[in-house]
Amino acid sequence: MLPEFELLMPRTLPEALEMLAEGARNVTPLAGGTSLLVDMRGGVRRPGVLMNIAGLEELRGIRLEDGWMVVGSGLTIAELRDHPLIAQHASVLGQGAAVFANPLVRNRATVGGNLVYASPAADTAPPLLVLGAEVELMSKTGSRRVPLGDFMTGVRETIRRPDELLTAIRWPVPSSSSVAAFHKLALRKADAISVLSVAVMLERDADGRCGRVRIALGAAAPTPIRAHAAEELLCGQTFTPEAIAEAGRLAAEETCCIDDIRGSAAYRRRVTGALVHRLLAQVAG
Repeated sequence: MLPEFELLMPRTLPEALEMLAEGARNVTPLAGGTSLLVDMRGGVRRPGVLMNIAGLEELRGIRLEDGWMVVGSGLTIAELRDHPLIAQHASVLGQGAAVFANPLVRNRATVGGNLVYASPAADTAPPLLVLGAEVELMSKTGSRRVPLGDFMTGVRETIRRPDELLTAIRWPVPSSSSVAAFHKLALRKADAISVLSVAVMLERDADGRCGRVRIALGAAAPTPIRAHAAEELLCGQTFTPEAIAEAGRLAAEETCCIDDIRGSAAYRRRVTGALVHRLLAQVAG
């Protein structure tokens, strides 16, 4: 059973920001509620005031804007997965959305909520990290943009202030020479939290060498992370089997895994190396 709470129903984004400014630390935004309501039923969280932002049109939609993809934070995972602009400019994010929970959850969960909840296993985070995404945080007094890698600071912890809403996620449109892939390892094929997830994106230069590469890992540390040492190794290099194998090894060393009911830390490190190796070989080919 849910604990008692007061429910605020703003009709516009400015009204929602005004409510946040007035209530600040006592108001918890509610979008899809697929994680928050579960926590409330389990007694993990007991917010006294919820603010329903699911119906705010300002938080929806996908658009191209001056060479950037801009996604409203209130877009559902199902809408994200099926949108033609995602298929065209961010297929790696579509891959992450396709394995997100189950159809019922995808129809309610939002991309902004998945990031604000700040689970280390958030399915949208590794794809967005390799896309070079940043989040837009807005309050009554203004807005700011923060790289996604700096937004999540720990397990269920972010730099969002109590008077702010995450309103949009943005990333530069990838070049036509870029290629990317995502893989989620879970104990079931559907409706399961990641044991580990990996996303990679690379661009080749005119000589066929690695011009830019990003490697992101989920459920491998307290927050989704980039494997910077592995990326630095590959930049400017030819994609030889030896270089790819070494990048996988370095990525595994950059993890900070834990033991839990889904897998041991040792298993996660070993799988990290194998999945990074596999995806790099796939996109390099």
